Amino acid sequence: MRAVIQRVANASVEVENTIKGRIDAGLLVLLGVEPSDTVAEVKWLAQKIVNMRIFSDENGLMNKSVFDRSGNVLLISQFTLFALTQKGNRPSFINAAKPELAIELYEEMIRELNLLMGKEIEHGVFGADMKVSLLNDGPVTIIMDTNDKARH
Repeated sequence: MRAVIQRVANASVEVENTIKGRIDAGLLVLLGVEPSDTVAEVKWLAQKIVNMRIFSDENGLMNKSVFDRSGNVLLISQFTLFALTQKGNRPSFINAAKPELAIELYEEMIRELNLLMGKEIEHGVFGADMKVSLLNDGPVTIIMDTNDKARH
């Protein structure tokens, strides 16, 4: 499972000219799922997302999490995070999970983030053509891959 986590001043997602999710200060999370992912990866990554200290404290140091700041989360499914680009100019997406597994784990991530945040998060529509708007704050962008957890 791979996530691109962006600290934002605000973000929204639109599907067919309708806003499906909108947040003020918080995190925009783009989530990609690969075939080997399970609920264990969801739980590990959700904990990291909610507790990652990338918001400023009273001294201007990145020492607060989205949870500490009572911020918001906007979750967007994005299979293109597993694009293979080594050959040619057309990316291959064979490393992305099939929709049946990806939607199951995407929905599990929504449930897990809701639980950890203690409130409903905002999210896009799985498989839809989405228009995502954001104002990156910092900018702060973190890339996480659950395959890296075994290395530390």
